[in-house]
Amino acid sequence: YGMQDTFDNLYAASKNGEVFTDLMSIVLQRENILLAYRNIKKNTGSKTCGTDKLTIRDIGKCSPDEVVEKVRFIVNGSEHGYRPKPVRRKEIPKPYDPSKTRHSMHLGQVNPTMY
Repeated sequence: YGMQDTFDNLYAASKNGEVFTDLMSIVLQRENILLAYRNIKKNTGSKTCGTDKLTIRDIGKCSPDEVVEKVRFIVNGSEHGYRPKPVRRKEIPKPYDPSKTRHSMHLGQVNPTMY
C-alpha cells in the first residue's frame, strides 16, 4: 500500500530526536487503514468476535471506501471522538515455570489499586 517510505521516514526522524505532533493524519491515510485491515485479516485472532460481535469477515463485506470511512468516523466523526476502553492487566503463570508470567489485557473497569 505504499506506506513503507512513510514508516522509514518517521523512523529516521525519530532517531534524530524529532518530536511528532500530527501522527493522526498519517494513521488516517487511506493506504494506512487498508494496510492495517490486511494485517489484521492475516492475524489468527481476527476470527474471534470483538466486543461489537463482529469479525474481520464482517468488516470484509464492506468496500474499501466504506472501511476507510468507518475508521475515520470512529476516530474523528463520532460525537465524542475515539475513546479506548480501559484495560486491566492480569498475570497468567507460565505452565512450565509458575514463577514466570505473561500479561493478558482485559477490557473493563480498571482497578486503580492494581497499579
